Amino acid sequence: MKSCLVVDDSKVIRKVARRILEELNFEVIEAVDGQDALDACEKAVPDGVLLDWNMPVMDGLTFLQKLRARNGQQPIVVFCTTENDMEHIRRAIECGADEYIMKPFDREIIEAKFTQVGLI
Repeated sequence: MKSCLVVDDSKVIRKVARRILEELNFEVIEAVDGQDALDACEKAVPDGVLLDWNMPVMDGLTFLQKLRARNGQQPIVVFCTTENDMEHIRRAIECGADEYIMKPFDREIIEAKFTQVGLI
């Protein structure tokens, strides 16, 4: 079973993402901010990361930069955020994001994007 780390400061978003991902046969790990996510990746690198941009402690872009700077296994990262202008999307891709999803999302969107990046 593949694993996915859901990184979002919103408990509601994490809960919705968990439900969808578990229906898609993922083991789900949750993190409330970028630092929490980095700590989780130190314990076990997930197959995929569903990543919010705006969070306290460490934002998603900073987390992504630190994650990509590490040696070893690299998960597939899909940004999932309300930031929808081309500048944000460009920055995310330049920093190593594999794909980008806009909030709000549903099962069809996650399934399509995860298929596109090879997680499904």
